[in-house]
Amino acid sequence: MVITDIRIRRLEGANKMKAIVSITIDDEFVLHDIKIVDGEKGLFIAMPSKKTADGEYRDIAHPIKTETRNRIQQMILERYAQELEAEA
Repeated sequence: MVITDIRIRRLEGANKMKAIVSITIDDEFVLHDIKIVDGEKGLFIAMPSKKTADGEYRDIAHPIKTETRNRIQQMILERYAQELEAEA
């Protein structure tokens, strides 16, 4: 699996959610609505989710392997940092 494109839409304001991300995998599959969140331990990504009838949020798409999630997160956060640096 190769992530061939990352598109970041930054959000303005003092919200914990910093951006919404779309990634393209192998130039064939797009995953929208990945969130960049500023948590207690720093930035992390949250996969697309929806609210269930009992009020919980469940991911609707996510990597099966931890290594895959970590690799996706690293690539997204690196691109986000590059965009912040370019703007400064």
